[in-house]
Amino acid sequence: MSKILVAYFSASGTTARAAKNLSDAAGADLYEITPALPYTSADLNWQNKNSRSSVEMKDKSSRPALADTNANIGAYDTILLGFPIWWYVAPTIINTFLESYDFSGKKIVLFATSGGSGIGGCVDALKGSVSPGAQIKAGRMLNGKLSQDELKKWVETL
Repeated sequence: MSKILVAYFSASGTTARAAKNLSDAAGADLYEITPALPYTSADLNWQNKNSRSSVEMKDKSSRPALADTNANIGAYDTILLGFPIWWYVAPTIINTFLESYDFSGKKIVLFATSGGSGIGGCVDALKGSVSPGAQIKAGRMLNGKLSQDELKKWVETL
């Protein structure tokens, strides 16, 4: 069995809960992707086109700084990478995370939470940020409370 890391970014706690449940079910280590400057509720106001998240998502070259780059990516074969869906894709801090480490030879499987969007376009939006030789693929949405058995079965299929 491969060594698995569940790495995630969560702005409001929803993705954090999903990541913790997934980590428990998979027997995987857990790593939180933390921005150097935490997001406030005003920053996350998607209805304000001048809010921090809106500005970042409009600028595809935006790379919010990370609080640390201490994830020991080399110790893992598979990285389950989670995030909330913002504007139909992953927040740009996920690009920052992917560009901050060498994922060569790793399998990266995406999972996400969202109030209404799917995970479909995320792989294409993130491919350019992944190390050559890394495999990245869409996983699934983890909205709501999934059972440990359901999560285990999903991880076993990866």
